[in-house]
Amino acid sequence: MSIDRIVFTVTRHEGQWAVEQDGRYFAHSREKEEAKAAANRHARAAQDEGRACQVRVLGEHGFLNG
Repeated sequence: MSIDRIVFTVTRHEGQWAVEQDGRYFAHSREKEEAKAAANRHARAAQDEGRACQVRVLGEHGFLNG
């Protein structure tokens, strides 16, 4: 049985850090840590609604852009 999971990815977009989810970019910031915090807030909200989710940060833990 497969669990549908929402994936929030922190990545570079248009010269800034942003959160990407299903092709939509939001929470743009000059600071990577601010984008990571935004991704975690969105993930927490999804979890509070009972939805499985994951936060990924490209360039960390083996996730690479491209």
